[in-house]
Amino acid sequence: MCAELVERRLAAILAADVVGYSRLLEANEEETLNALRQHRRELFDPAVATHGGRIIKVMGDGFLVEFGSVLSAARCAVEIQRGMLERNMGIPADRHFAFRIGLNLGDIVFDADDFHGDGINVAVRLQALADPGGIACSAAVRHEVGNKLGLDFADQGAKTVKNISRPVHVYFADWGNVASGEEVPLAASGHTRAPVNKPSVAILPFANISDDPAQEFFSDGITEDIITDLSNVSGLFVLSRNTVFTCKGRSENLQRIAGELGVAYVVEGSVRKAGNHVRINAELIDAASDGHVWAARYDRDLTDIFEVQDEITKAIVEQLKVKLLPEEKKAIELAPTASVEAYTHFLRGREYYHIASRSNHLMARQSFARAIELDPDYARAYAGVAVCDARLRSQFGVQIPVEDILANTARALAIDPNLAEAHAAKGFALAVAGNRAEAVSAFEQALSLDGDCHEANRYYAEFCVTDGQFELAATYFQRAMEIKPADYGAPTMLVHVFRSLGQTDKANSYAWIALKKAEEELRLHPENANVACLGATVLAFLGVRDRALEWLARSLATDPNDINIQYNAACTYALLGEIDRAIEVLEAWMPQVGAEMRLWFKNDSDLDSIRSHPRYSRLVELSE
Repeated sequence: MCAELVERRLAAILAADVVGYSRLLEANEEETLNALRQHRRELFDPAVATHGGRIIKVMGDGFLVEFGSVLSAARCAVEIQRGMLERNMGIPADRHFAFRIGLNLGDIVFDADDFHGDGINVAVRLQALADPGGIACSAAVRHEVGNKLGLDFADQGAKTVKNISRPVHVYFADWGNVASGEEVPLAASGHTRAPVNKPSVAILPFANISDDPAQEFFSDGITEDIITDLSNVSGLFVLSRNTVFTCKGRSENLQRIAGELGVAYVVEGSVRKAGNHVRINAELIDAASDGHVWAARYDRDLTDIFEVQDEITKAIVEQLKVKLLPEEKKAIELAPTASVEAYTHFLRGREYYHIASRSNHLMARQSFARAIELDPDYARAYAGVAVCDARLRSQFGVQIPVEDILANTARALAIDPNLAEAHAAKGFALAVAGNRAEAVSAFEQALSLDGDCHEANRYYAEFCVTDGQFELAATYFQRAMEIKPADYGAPTMLVHVFRSLGQTDKANSYAWIALKKAEEELRLHPENANVACLGATVLAFLGVRDRALEWLARSLATDPNDINIQYNAACTYALLGEIDRAIEVLEAWMPQVGAEMRLWFKNDSDLDSIRSHPRYSRLVELSE
């Protein structure tokens, strides 16, 4: 006999019902039923379909809808509430239809023909708390949406609701401040509104149409360099790399994407690389009309790649009628390296570094080092080597002399004193060397040069955890997460940070966000054992024992000798109450790691359950 198929998945859940439905039925049953059918046919169902949702249950006047994205669920909720407001115009107040909507991020368990789970239960309870025509959401939804949709949120605090063991932190979303037809008046970075006195533009990730899918890093690199060049033009407002890369691979029309990003113009393109030849297509589109302002195709030798980037940048500036200052023109023409081969190795190294395993850090270091061999004046490559070495020493116990790491940061800064990445690398290296006061100065210098430098925010946040400064760590991890939405590590660290601060509700919210991002990363990189082990700690914290052990087993099977994975295995066991097993893993782990990870161990709330164990004091002695 076959076992029943049980599927569990993380989803955004929209729960909606009609306010006063029984009263409306009593007043006129036929008219009410017809009106509800019409609202569904003309508004509700099309809105769900437009935003990629799926109605999984209808209960008379109530609906449960599943979405793959929190943002999609929130957009759908706003569209429904705005649409109902318009549809009620001219109708007597006692015949108005109004929905209450609740939004949550959580697990749905599909078992045979039924489904269940706390994720659904919380969404239904939130819906009951919403005002007529209003939207109530959980903290996980509020934090995931951030400022990306231009919504204001009123914090209602923690509420005790029926059949849910823990209090639910409730927010009311004020969608009335979002202008009709302009879903996202704020740039998706959540911090900057496009100024009305400057043309605003988003450079979308150029598509890799090479025969080799592994060339994706090259097309991404070209996109980033065009963004960097245009960002140097004072007469333009250009969205950051980390904002536009949230749109990578999306197939919606460009008008919708531009509205979501809050810009007037969009640039899209493609890259085909074959041997020593490259073909680049690029086009500039006016979002309001969806019309092409400019388009060009470049068939060049690979050695001309920087010249092509300059030509694209200058063409966009010219079409948008922006005057270049002399220093801006010079900055655009200044290539990061004279060697295309060095540039390619640098991009490949950055791709390796993304998967945070010991072997990938070693491969990333090798690529950065090769870039330096080809161009000894490549500042970013020196910073890349320094960061890899600092991570290998602190997290994986590789005995790389601190003096060598600092020498590489010094070389990077000698070439480019204003390179924020190099200052961030220096801060990381100084922390590894134990020069903590100097490390703080380096991190702050990096942030003063570029507050949007992901590396500076992320490394400083990690430093603050090892220093026990959890509030400051929360600030920088949150900023790192805003700058780079794909960063699955930052929300995972925020679970630990907020638990250390005694803010369990926030920890729970970020756990769901972290789990969602971990699932997305595993779909893209199933070989990433680091994300699987971090996801296991999050699942353990949420009490999802079987899945936590499943993810941990997957991680250990992929890279069993990685000591970072072993540490997270200990954290997972500790969170699941397997104390002796956690301590055994830590006793084998401790002698292999550097000073920074030992400081992390002392401040890690994942391990709170083992601190009263008799063998814990021995672990502390080993960490000294």
